Amino acid sequence: MIEDTMTLLSLLGRIMRYFLLRPETLFLLCISLALWSYFFHTDEVKTIVKSSRDAVKMVKGKVAEIMQNDRLGGLDVLEAEFSKTWEFKSHNVAVYSIQGRRDHMEDRFEVLTDLANKTHPSIFGIFDGHGGEVPLIRFRLIATRVQQNKTLPSPVPPSSLTAAEYVKSRLPEALKQHLQEYEKDKENSALSYQTILEQQILSIDREMLEKLTVSYDEAGTTCLIALLSDKDLTVANVGDSRGVLCDKDGNAIPLSHDHKPYQLKERKRIKRAGGFISFNGSWRVQGILAMSRSLGDYPLKNLNVVIPDPDILTFDLDKLQPEFMILASDGLWDAFSNEEAVRFIKERLDEPHFGAKSIVLQSFYRGCPDNITVMVVKFRNSSKTEEQ
Repeated sequence: MIEDTMTLLSLLGRIMRYFLLRPETLFLLCISLALWSYFFHTDEVKTIVKSSRDAVKMVKGKVAEIMQNDRLGGLDVLEAEFSKTWEFKSHNVAVYSIQGRRDHMEDRFEVLTDLANKTHPSIFGIFDGHGGEVPLIRFRLIATRVQQNKTLPSPVPPSSLTAAEYVKSRLPEALKQHLQEYEKDKENSALSYQTILEQQILSIDREMLEKLTVSYDEAGTTCLIALLSDKDLTVANVGDSRGVLCDKDGNAIPLSHDHKPYQLKERKRIKRAGGFISFNGSWRVQGILAMSRSLGDYPLKNLNVVIPDPDILTFDLDKLQPEFMILASDGLWDAFSNEEAVRFIKERLDEPHFGAKSIVLQSFYRGCPDNITVMVVKFRNSSKTEEQ
């Protein structure tokens, strides 16, 4: 009996070794485990994949930079890559923005404050466009002229506003006007900062879509807006630009969450709308757009797979006692985590741009392939902040 059992176990062992330990069997098993881990939303695997992809981008960018330096000389390369550089500083806010390695500069920013009269909360905005720096909103006004007794159309040349430029030129000013009206009768108003932000962001998106559809333009932009009052900070986000705050203890507090197609909530919404996501360098909606929410992008809006709905968060300044906040396009976040960015800026608040210039250049030197725009806003409770 014992011998029969041992013979059976020995036979089973030989069968398992023959079938399960074959190289092709082990290979298929590894592939199956990897696919199962990824598609069943294992956050750790996603983090590893994203980190690896970002690292590859940085290495490729660094190699390209070294090769170009060897061929053209360092100064010439830097001049080409910094061909569009914007900087801004006023009171407690500083901005630094570079084109970097991209062919076009599609980042924009805006700052609207009234520190003297305080007729409205301070407005800070970051807008990261996509779709190329080409004529976007084509206002085709039709004039008429008589030639040989015929009325012929004479189109006016199109204006050249990118999606980000369009939102920058319209949204902050619209917010300012509505906020001023709200502040006059705040106690009796049914509105709030959150509702005003949501209404105006959705309104500007509808306005863009009307014009984009007529001109068959597929461009779009992110939208990150912060409203700063004496006691509250309200942040609205559409897309993958990001805000982070440094509290009194030096902790990094997220002010927004990126809208990415691989996130479970966004992926389920896209699937319900009849859409899909696929991997093309990064996860993309319909294989096209690397974010799941934006302003503009009319073809994907028509399919309802990309939406303009903002996430809006409010923060109590008395509770957090923040030192500063960072608002930036995704070019920064390709190279820095929230915590690393906060530590980097905290050590450089005494610099002329409150560290914004330094962190932009550091992101570039780490190999970031994108436009990079960083805004740093210092709060009044910071011992180093200038008097507002």
